[in-house]
Amino acid sequence: MTRRLLALSLLLALAACVRNPLTGKRQFSLVSTQEEISIGQQAAKDVQQSIGLLPNPQVQEYVARVGKELAAKSERPELPWSFQVLDDPTVNAFALPGGPIFITRGILTHMNSEAELAAVLGHEIGHVTARHSADQITRAQVAQLGLGLGSVLSPDLAKYGELASAGLGLMLLKYGRNAETQSDELGLRYMLDARYDPREMLDLFRMLSRVQEGQEGGRLPTWLATHPNPGDRLNETQKRIAGLGGVDLSTLRTEQVPYLRLLQGVPYGENPRQGFFQGTRFFHPELRFQLDFPAGWKTANQTQAVLGVSPKQDALLGLALAGNVPPEQALRQFLTQQGVQPLPVATEGLPPQASYFQANTEQGAVQGLTAFFSHGGTTYQLLGYTAAGQLPAYDPAFRATFTSFRELTDPAMLGVQPARLELVTLPEAMTLERFHARYPSTAPLEEVALINGVTPGDTLPAGQLVKRVVGGALPTPR
Repeated sequence: MTRRLLALSLLLALAACVRNPLTGKRQFSLVSTQEEISIGQQAAKDVQQSIGLLPNPQVQEYVARVGKELAAKSERPELPWSFQVLDDPTVNAFALPGGPIFITRGILTHMNSEAELAAVLGHEIGHVTARHSADQITRAQVAQLGLGLGSVLSPDLAKYGELASAGLGLMLLKYGRNAETQSDELGLRYMLDARYDPREMLDLFRMLSRVQEGQEGGRLPTWLATHPNPGDRLNETQKRIAGLGGVDLSTLRTEQVPYLRLLQGVPYGENPRQGFFQGTRFFHPELRFQLDFPAGWKTANQTQAVLGVSPKQDALLGLALAGNVPPEQALRQFLTQQGVQPLPVATEGLPPQASYFQANTEQGAVQGLTAFFSHGGTTYQLLGYTAAGQLPAYDPAFRATFTSFRELTDPAMLGVQPARLELVTLPEAMTLERFHARYPSTAPLEEVALINGVTPGDTLPAGQLVKRVVGGALPTPR
C-alpha cells in the first residue's frame, strides 16, 4: 500500500458519521458541524474581499431580515446564519457551508417582490440545512487525497494565478439534481412557513429563464451556471403548488411595494466607479489611475486586483493593492519568499522597486517581472509571469503594461457614475412601449421588460410601480 493510499485509508477509518438534519439518518462525512461553520466563515471572508459588499445599509438590513426569518423556521436554526448582498451586477445567489448566504444586487434588481427574494434565500438555506456543501467538500477532499493535489504557486503569486479564491471555489460547487430538487422543495416549505405566496417562485423561474436566454456572462459565473434549467424547475414547482391543497394562497403575502421601493437608486449593471475597461485601457475613478493591457488578452476586474491572461493562457498580468508597506520593503518580502529568486536582468525604465524573478512551483518553474510603487498613499504591486523559458517572448508586453500606469486626471472619467434604478408610479394605464417612450431608459425596451417581469406589448395598470434605468453612459476619454 502506498503512503498516499495509507493516509486515505486512515482518514476514511477515522472520519465521523454525522446525522443529516433533514432525514435523521447518519451519513459519512469528513466535515463536522463546527468544521462546516469554520470553512464557511473563512470562505465568506474570501468572497467579501474578492467581490465586495453593496454599500447600502438599508438593502443589507432588508435582505438579512427576510433571510433570518426563513432560517429560523429551518431544521438548523442554531447555525450562525448571515445574509449579505454583494456589489456585483450578475444574477447570482449562493450558500456557503454553515450559514453564510450571499445574493448579488444583480438578482435583486431583476426581482419584483419580497416573496421572490424569499424564494431565492429559501432555496439557498435548503442547501445549508441539507449539508449539500459539506457533502461536496467531503467528496472533493477524498478526491484530492487520492490525487495528491497541492498548491500550485507560492502564496504571493497564487493570489494572482487563482482567479477564484477559496470562497469563490466553494460558491461554484455544483450540486446534483437530487440536491437541487430537495432545496427547491425546502425553499417552498420555508416560504409557506413564513406566510409568503409560493407562486412568486414561479415568477422567479420565469425571470431566470429569460436571463438565461440572453446571458452574456460576467465577472462571476451566474446562478444559472450552478443550478439546473429554470424551465424544468418551473414545471416541478407548479406541480408542488397544485398539490398543496387546503392552503388559501390568496391570504399569503408578496410584499411587492416595499420591495420595489427598496430598489430606488440601487446601481444597475456594472459600476464604473469600481473600475472599467474601454478597449485595452483600464480606468479606476475611485483610485484615480489608468493602466493599459496587451491587445487580445482576456481581462477581469476584481475587488482586490485587475488581471489579464494571454490568449494562449500561458501568461498573466495583474495589478493589486499591496497595503501600507513601503515599496522597497514589499519588494524585499516578495523576493525572500520560499522558492522565489531574483533574476539578474536590467530594469531600466521601470519603477525603482522592480525586479525580474523565478519561482518554483509544483507545476514547474515560472519567470516574471514585478514592481512595487506608491500611489495615493497606498502601495501597489504590478506582476507579470509565465512559464520559465517564455519570459523573453512576453517581456515586451509586461514592460508595456508596467510603464503605462498613469494617474487618472480626465474629469469626465473621474466623474463617471453607474446606471441606477428609478421607480415610476404610473399615472394611468399604458403599454410597456408607451411607458418606455414617456419615461426613457438607458436600457433597451427588452431589458426594461425583463426587470419588470413583463413582456413587450403588455399593458401596465395605473398606480403600478415600474422600474426604469437612468444614467450610466460612459464618456469617451480625452
